[in-house]
Amino acid sequence: MPTTDQLKQLASSLEGKLMFDELHKTLYSTDASAYKLRPVAAALPKSDADIVKLLAFAKEHKISLTPRTAGTSLAGQTVGNGIIVDVSKYFTKIVSFDKINKTVTVQPGVIRDELNLFLKPHGLFFGPNTSTSNRCMIGGMVGNNSSGTTSIRYGVTRDKIVEVKAILSDGSKVNFNSLTSAEFIEKTKGNTLENQIYRTLYDELSIETAQLEIKNQFPKPEIHRRNTGYAVDILLDSDLFGGSQPQINVGQLLCGSEGTLAFTTEVTLKLDDLPPTNNIMVVTHFTSIQESLEAVMVAMKHHLYTCEMIDDTILDCTKNNKEQRKNRFFIQGEPKAIMVFEVASHESMADAEIQANALIADLELHNFGYASPKLYGGDIDKVNELRKAGLGLLGSIVGDNKAADSIEDTAVELSDLPNYIAEFSAMMKRHGQDAIYYAHAGAGELHLRPVLNLKTKEGVYQFRNIATEVAHLVKKYRGSLSGEHGDGMVRGEFLPFMIGDANYQLLKRIKLAFDPNSVLNIGKIVNASKMDENLRFEPGRIEPDIKTIQDFSDSMGVLRAAEKCNGSGDCRKLPSAGGTLCPSYRATKNEKDTTRARANALREYLTNSEKDNKFDHQELYEVFDLCVSCKACASECPSNVDVAALKAEFLYQYQEANGYSFRNKIFANNAKINKLGSAFPSMTNFFANLSLIKKGMGIAAERTVPALAPKTFKNWLAKNKPSQSIFPNGKLYLFCDEFTNFYDVQVGIDAFELLTNLGYQVTVIDHEESGRAYISKGFLQEAKAIANKNVTIFKGIISQEIPLVGLEPSGILTFRDEYIRLADDKIAAEKLAKNCLTIEEFFKREITTNKIVADQFTDEVREIKIHGHCHQKSQSSVEASFTMLNIPNNSKVTIYNSGCCGMAGSFGYEKEHYKISMQMGEDTLFPKIRNTAETTTIAAAGTSCRHQIYDGTKRVAQHPVSILRSYLKV
Repeated sequence: MPTTDQLKQLASSLEGKLMFDELHKTLYSTDASAYKLRPVAAALPKSDADIVKLLAFAKEHKISLTPRTAGTSLAGQTVGNGIIVDVSKYFTKIVSFDKINKTVTVQPGVIRDELNLFLKPHGLFFGPNTSTSNRCMIGGMVGNNSSGTTSIRYGVTRDKIVEVKAILSDGSKVNFNSLTSAEFIEKTKGNTLENQIYRTLYDELSIETAQLEIKNQFPKPEIHRRNTGYAVDILLDSDLFGGSQPQINVGQLLCGSEGTLAFTTEVTLKLDDLPPTNNIMVVTHFTSIQESLEAVMVAMKHHLYTCEMIDDTILDCTKNNKEQRKNRFFIQGEPKAIMVFEVASHESMADAEIQANALIADLELHNFGYASPKLYGGDIDKVNELRKAGLGLLGSIVGDNKAADSIEDTAVELSDLPNYIAEFSAMMKRHGQDAIYYAHAGAGELHLRPVLNLKTKEGVYQFRNIATEVAHLVKKYRGSLSGEHGDGMVRGEFLPFMIGDANYQLLKRIKLAFDPNSVLNIGKIVNASKMDENLRFEPGRIEPDIKTIQDFSDSMGVLRAAEKCNGSGDCRKLPSAGGTLCPSYRATKNEKDTTRARANALREYLTNSEKDNKFDHQELYEVFDLCVSCKACASECPSNVDVAALKAEFLYQYQEANGYSFRNKIFANNAKINKLGSAFPSMTNFFANLSLIKKGMGIAAERTVPALAPKTFKNWLAKNKPSQSIFPNGKLYLFCDEFTNFYDVQVGIDAFELLTNLGYQVTVIDHEESGRAYISKGFLQEAKAIANKNVTIFKGIISQEIPLVGLEPSGILTFRDEYIRLADDKIAAEKLAKNCLTIEEFFKREITTNKIVADQFTDEVREIKIHGHCHQKSQSSVEASFTMLNIPNNSKVTIYNSGCCGMAGSFGYEKEHYKISMQMGEDTLFPKIRNTAETTTIAAAGTSCRHQIYDGTKRVAQHPVSILRSYLKV
């Protein structure tokens, strides 16, 4: 193994970056699989020259290089004990595009969906469509020969390979593209490594007995989704080896080789015309798995574009996921499985209707399914999002029993699928398993997962035993043990059995020809370790007992809350994918700044730290540093990994061991300090914005500290009692949060006057602040005390009829979120939470029941655009703001598709975070606001959001309640 000095020397020679600190070695030791291998280092190369240097270093020190893009591999392909080479940050260029010939050349770090956004205006797209398409990258798709939902219509990645530019293990650069037989033979002549590769392939595949062995032992050619070893069976299609194809492309062999043969630097892909836009989704509901699979045989006789299965386990997981709960609107009853069938037409919607009706009639004729609703337009997108979330949703299963990746990728010929699954189900029954079934039924492939506890020796025994039996079953049907996820570490061990030892030895010789120095992703496909070695969890370990101030019982403890992250990488999606997750990654493009990294690091240290306080690690401080506690992960992550809650706990535990900084004390105690400062607001504002004060406090010089209002909202309330005594619309309690009380007093006044004039009795009582500042800074003892006091104050007076309504989303939503983890009286806190509403939610409720109507407001024509607060988007809904502001007849309201503004309370004021804060704003929000007409009103409920919008764009945003107040007829 290389020494630290040798790694430092390598790092200094690279244009990119080499990271060999403990944190990065931890972060790159796992992917989305069950495996963990601790690398020597992780590299972020910037150029081909960097990769050549890394290859030379690996050769010299006899270590392996493992290529990696998004790290969403399910078979352990992107972990290794050498150097992980992450090309996701810098190898991201679309190199060239040929519209006439329908090809595009890209670097391996280009995201699949980003590529298709580029191609869409030209009427073209790259067809293979994985569930991870909004963050998976072309390099990974080539490495795995990915396919996804569209393979029944558009094929797999291997079908799209035109050319692969790669660097061989000796550092030489090659282009693999289509050759005639004569050109191939010419390539065998010479002494370069490239010549040796072509010579080996020619010599090995020209042998008739070898050809017969491949044809007899490899999966059936009718199974289009097959990733078994190296795709030598594809090369036999060439007339060079007795086939009918006039050309041969070794680039197709690299597709599915998992980075074990060469290091890909560019890929040229064939493109397809955009699919038809007249589409209808038929979602058929079944009472059994077997019935759904038998129905596939009927459905596939129709011209389907999608044929996907989702079982009841995944559907049940959607009930507890904040984001996917909205996408299950179409479910009727309690199906054991649903099939998602999509038909489409280039001609007309009427033609698509004919196709959909014919499909439903055929299914009914054969007595398949008890319901087949048809979905259109945006509803189709919702179902697709639900299906794509499948893997992540399985991570949300509470406890140590998890859906294991061991047999999740088998594929058989479509006609064999019902019998294969019948035998598989019987096998699972013998093992006492109720397995999970979902994915690509129309292609003969289902993602099958047993539910196992891989922390136990018994669970690991079942992991191997089930995998072995399934391998024999797949072999019986001459299927493929991997349809699209690859062999990697989980299936490599079974290759000699699946394809025969003669073929396996052939693969080893091909590997040797490409990689004589054994530096390219060693231990994947060939010479693989045992599938039950190098697991993420140590079997039979003693589970650490970790005490926390927050209640993590909903996840069976803080460690299991972190373990819910299965590595699927939803937190790596970019702004174009929508949503908010994850602001810090979007700003830096560093793995360290993902939700996944934070959960993985916390899991690792809580599990293996020998300290009494297992949170007391500088590495954890570093990985949590740029988390803005936006809570997007709590809703957008299918596994519901709430990193904001984990960060709050970490900060508390870490600061208990290392002390609380002066600045953190000031920010955390902001409400108390403002109470003192409000006695002399002008003087306080003057001193707070002095350069010397800001410098001493560590506040960015570019920021203006928010000004205290001349008088507090509570002082205004004391002097402004409503004149009327009759309130026909009932009563509510208004939560006077610390932001409204000291800073945004006019927002409070607008709310009070608006609600009062609309016929509501608005009551404000003495209560504590929300505790938001304490929570965000990890002062959880203080936050807990506040939660207990507020729950005690409000639990006896708040009900569905008399709710507690708040103006600042991050304030009122603490009642719905953090208080449940902090309050001693959890039952009272949960009951109270159900009747705590944002002001927008309250208005939506009252508008829905016609207590508030358009006639109460003016008909002024105004365009309004809404930016939603992160907590509002995660814990509530921005649609409530839309409903509220849309009540006046002539208001034209739209919602910005914007992520996090980047301010995040005190985060954006801290000098070391200022630039990142502004970059978060630049990712989506600032450009949209700059492109908004000056006459358009900008709505933002969050006080931090309004300040950030002004600092970033010099536009003034208003609280929705102030905007609606301005419409009110006086």
